[in-house]
Amino acid sequence: MLVLKIIFWFLFFIVFYAYIGYGIVLYVIIKFKRLIKGKKQTLTHSGYEPDVTLFIAAYNEKDFVAEKIKNSKELEYPPEKLHMVWVTDGSDDGTPEELKKYDGIVVYHLPQRNGKIGAMNRGMKFVKTPVVVFCDANTMLGRESIRRIVNLFSDPKVGCVSGEKRIFSKESDAAAGAGEGLYWKYESTLKKWDAELYSVVGAAGELFAIRTELYQEVERDTLLDDFIISLRVAQKGYTIQYDPDAYAIESASANVKEELKRKVRISAGGIQSVIRLRSLLNIFRYGVLSFQYISHRVLRWTLAPLCLLLMIPVGLVLAIDSGILDFQFYTILFWLQILFYLSALLGWYLENRAIKVKILFVPYYIFIMNLSVFLGLKRYIKGSQSVNWERAKRGI
Repeated sequence: MLVLKIIFWFLFFIVFYAYIGYGIVLYVIIKFKRLIKGKKQTLTHSGYEPDVTLFIAAYNEKDFVAEKIKNSKELEYPPEKLHMVWVTDGSDDGTPEELKKYDGIVVYHLPQRNGKIGAMNRGMKFVKTPVVVFCDANTMLGRESIRRIVNLFSDPKVGCVSGEKRIFSKESDAAAGAGEGLYWKYESTLKKWDAELYSVVGAAGELFAIRTELYQEVERDTLLDDFIISLRVAQKGYTIQYDPDAYAIESASANVKEELKRKVRISAGGIQSVIRLRSLLNIFRYGVLSFQYISHRVLRWTLAPLCLLLMIPVGLVLAIDSGILDFQFYTILFWLQILFYLSALLGWYLENRAIKVKILFVPYYIFIMNLSVFLGLKRYIKGSQSVNWERAKRGI
């Protein structure tokens, strides 16, 4: 039983560290760093206003064009320095024709559908501004988002800036909305601490920016373009910074089925990214960046879901040995696992019902996150995950 106990605690440590422990470690390091050096001050140059390209790769987004254009024109940045580029390859719903009704919008369109990566690689050849900001057609940006992002580029060490993805939440949110919103609030905190320590590990595709000269053409079969693009910038010695007040807001997934579809794609892309960015695992070469990357990303896409699954049979054997109905240490731990999965089952039962206590859906969302890793691995191995747009349906 000693060997099983060692295995159990190893599994527990990986799961705990991946989801909670890293946050605790990060918090302690940040507090200690502030005691030594003081709180990190954001470099501000009020007169730093380079030309910026707002780059949107869109596929059949006609329904969002009017709202997105209105939102873009209301952004607080000199209009003569903010250039809007849309790449609409493959769109056949009238998106490019709708866009051409507006002045000041540059549209690049090809009838064939080459996927988001193909559109980005093609469109970036036309970008001439020092900074390019990527965002989605169906997300609205905070009024000061561009200015706040550009401000961070006044530091020459910064090569990429990630904005914050915000989920528009409602009292009647279903499981997807409640879980996704809480998850992103936690992620936002980790990103702030990551940035303060050294660098964020990956940008949110809903809103991120890079120095145009640092853009490296991405392989056509890439699933997580935002993650690969931003981390490759970091590999060149630049940092990825983060401003939570530069944000893109969108509705939560319509339901957990739609959220699972999105998560499976992300998981397949995460596994692909770990393989393609395997040099980042070399902590002797990349130091703090590798520590952050492994702790915040790699474990969640590899070991943590597997360890969570293996804890069930290992915990059961230890509980039986201790007395499955007795009030013993390993028995309590086993029943706590069962309670977690029962809570997830309750979340499934309450899915899409009006709720008051949103915390009930957190176990369900965590379960869906980990399930998506196994499904994503299956898709990646089979090569069945398409690189083309497959946007999850969003709530109203």
